[in-house]
Amino acid sequence: MPTRFTVVCDDDQARAVEMLARRYGITEDEVLQQLIDLGLESLEERPV
Repeated sequence: MPTRFTVVCDDDQARAVEMLARRYGITEDEVLQQLIDLGLESLEERPV
């Protein structure tokens, strides 16, 4: 079962998420999921 998290963004971050959602025709939720996925992938690529 998936775990649900809440993300709090400042106004600039929220505008950026909304802009990306409009640009790519996806929801803000999808934008946030992709950003989280990319961030986690970049952490996995870093040497320890």
